[in-house]
Amino acid sequence: MSEVIVVGGGPAGMMCAGIAASQGIRVTLVEQNEKLGKKLFITGKGRCNFTNACEIEDFFSNIVTNKRFLYSALYGFTNMDTIRFFNELGVKEKIERGNRVFPQSDHSSDIIKAMEHFLRKNQVQILLGAKVSKIVTDKGQIKGVELQDGSFLPADKVVLATGGVTYRQTGSTGDGFRFARELGHGVREATGALIPLASGDAFVKELQGLSLKNVNVTLYENGKKRAEEFGEMIFTHFGVSGPAILSLSSLMKDNKKTEIAIDFKPALDAEKLDKRIQRDFEKNSNREFKNSLSDLLPKKLIPIVIERSGIDGEKRVHQISREERLALVGLLKKFTVNIQGKADINLGIITSGGVDPKEIDPSTMESKIVKGLYFAGELIDVDALTGGFNLQIAFSTGYLAGINTAQEK
Repeated sequence: MSEVIVVGGGPAGMMCAGIAASQGIRVTLVEQNEKLGKKLFITGKGRCNFTNACEIEDFFSNIVTNKRFLYSALYGFTNMDTIRFFNELGVKEKIERGNRVFPQSDHSSDIIKAMEHFLRKNQVQILLGAKVSKIVTDKGQIKGVELQDGSFLPADKVVLATGGVTYRQTGSTGDGFRFARELGHGVREATGALIPLASGDAFVKELQGLSLKNVNVTLYENGKKRAEEFGEMIFTHFGVSGPAILSLSSLMKDNKKTEIAIDFKPALDAEKLDKRIQRDFEKNSNREFKNSLSDLLPKKLIPIVIERSGIDGEKRVHQISREERLALVGLLKKFTVNIQGKADINLGIITSGGVDPKEIDPSTMESKIVKGLYFAGELIDVDALTGGFNLQIAFSTGYLAGINTAQEK
């Protein structure tokens, strides 16, 4: 009987270990943390957006990197399969905006408990607090793993599901990238994805904590429009964050002059916004300009908009010219923020970069270089936008690896 070792107790590793064991294989799951699913616990702000309920064909439009590689995995274990999988383990789902799927309880711990039950049910041996130091091979064939304490665990097959390099406090230390390189695999440099963006603009700190809903944010690189997102964003002490920003960050290229443009009133075109401002100005015609925008903008934003509009804040509203008013309209429709780059990699929700998919069989997740070596989850150079897509990739690649470790070759 085959001996399989799965390295990493995140979503991909747990799925892989449970599925492999359900095929009658002896499986050991090795996790360096003191508990399983440590990063999974904090996903979705602790609510765990564990998949997305969109049509599977639409799923691929939300994958940023190497989407073709994932066809077999995502069609082999779909988002609907994931929902059914957790239903059978007693977790009921609810679907929210953007087809995001959460447990009804809003507790990520329910997803982790369900997966732990799945592992116990299939008699997976779980080693917690055990750190792998080396993957052992002989003549291009897996032989087992060596632990940091010097002990050796023999295996016919090893699955690397160690995650990326973001949220390092959860154990994502990049060990899997090192193992892959040592075994001859190419690894694209890891960067943060779904990550806040840093800005050097002085006004950003003044807007710290300001949250904006239902805005349209456009990403420009070297003056050209790269992408746009509608939704929520927030100003931080170092830049900008929030769902719309996180999605744009995954589409951002490095080493380019970058800025974002915020449309504060996307429901109104320039003409309608001008009419709205004219109504506000008529109502406040004798007030100073700085005291006329409270119905239009959040209080914290008003001084910045006044400064950037070039209109004297002390000026009476009825004295504002048509040209000045139209310039204000333009500013509200395209409020630019200069972007220096991505925030610290540890703030990224996921990792972009990783093991080259060209060196992995997409139908089995087995290495094309080392016989008996498999990959699953964030360790592979694939990533997607926010909305449950990345966790689905983890479950799908974990499932595919788990099924195929059970196949005798």
